[in-house]
Amino acid sequence: MMAQTEHHDKSACAAHHLAIRDTMDLLSGKWKVRIIGSLGFGKKRFMELIHDVEGIAAKMLSKELQELEQNGLVTRTVKNTKPITVEYELTAYGSTLHPLINEMAAWGAQHRKKLKQEMSAKP
Repeated sequence: MMAQTEHHDKSACAAHHLAIRDTMDLLSGKWKVRIIGSLGFGKKRFMELIHDVEGIAAKMLSKELQELEQNGLVTRTVKNTKPITVEYELTAYGSTLHPLINEMAAWGAQHRKKLKQEMSAKP
């Protein structure tokens, strides 16, 4: 009985790690999660994203948006305006990342608060 449980634990662990790796591969780099986080607040034009995702270069933003679009997380809509306007928004599938992104934001805020408290406690 023990060997069967141990095998189940190993296969469950392997599947768990594979799923984590797949997620990390898709959201790799320092920009994609931040882009998705910004788009979580609604449609954005390219320059709005440049402003929201502080530090990203236009060329990098373009590359990352293209990859997110290829993976079905973001849609790109070209508006028939003068000059032409391009809007980006999360797809329904991309919106399924909201809980993950929100948890990351909550954990990050908690961690920053903890660090600030530790820094202020030092003599």
